[in-house]
Amino acid sequence: MTRLESLDLFPVRIPMRHRFRRVDHREAVLIHGPTGWGEFSPFPDYPPKVTTRWLAAALELACGDLPEPTRTRIPVNVTIPAVDPVTARALAAESGSVTAKVKIGDPGDDSETDEARIAAVREVLGPEGRIRVDVNASWDVDTAVSRLESLDRFDLEYVEQPVATVAEMAELRRRTSVPIAADEVVRQSPEPLRVLEEGAADVLILKVQPMGGISRVLELASRSSVPVVISSALETSVGMYAGLLAASLLDELPYACGLGTVALIEGDPTLDPLIPYDGTLEVRRPEPDPLLLERWRPERDVAAEMLRRLRAAAEVLT
Repeated sequence: MTRLESLDLFPVRIPMRHRFRRVDHREAVLIHGPTGWGEFSPFPDYPPKVTTRWLAAALELACGDLPEPTRTRIPVNVTIPAVDPVTARALAAESGSVTAKVKIGDPGDDSETDEARIAAVREVLGPEGRIRVDVNASWDVDTAVSRLESLDRFDLEYVEQPVATVAEMAELRRRTSVPIAADEVVRQSPEPLRVLEEGAADVLILKVQPMGGISRVLELASRSSVPVVISSALETSVGMYAGLLAASLLDELPYACGLGTVALIEGDPTLDPLIPYDGTLEVRRPEPDPLLLERWRPERDVAAEMLRRLRAAAEVLT
């Protein structure tokens, strides 16, 4: 706790352009330490035993001795939330990316709604563009088999976390030709690579904050027998640098990374946010601007709750 109290903490709360993961504002505590700025931005429903990993990642940025990047630009996908087809088409077009990750399987959305969203994105990207879909574990195996057969005409690059468990992932992988990417079963498991031991995934999704930091992500990537995709946890540009740095240090990047999500947030605490250009992001480390920190500072009670959650995570980490 002494280490945390010696750092400068700046809560920010910024509206989302579109509702995402059941949130319409992105909340983060930015941490200024001896080696730079870190970001603590777990989602509101996460308990301290989970958010402690997010704090470890933030402290690594703010206090750690980070390696130098080995790439200057990273290819990224555009992320399409569960929006209507017109909005999906606009987001894909403005991104300049040749790869899109489309959210589907949201509660209340039927197959026709999902397919209309994907069709709109395919229209923008053309036949050469790549489309991956993210289901956030909302299907059972039989539903996944049926839905993936229907989606086959869109030539999916992969489907991310279509079902909830490793056993279900392994069964689905035997019953579909669509490559399967593992997200939640990696970052929420005490044995992140068990999904590979069980033959349940073709791709690993690795996220720096949920996994506990850059060094942890790179260690897992070095042990993976399948390609990895570095993705965001919806950070501001301050936290996004961690994902960019991790991606720059991978031996290979066969897939576009999921690091273009700053574009989904209405604002940013930096003057030069990490917004993709022509489907790539420059590997650079922007710093917050004092006026923007003040602009996005939440009301006192909201800020106090954000700091309380950070300190609860610190107690577990200690």
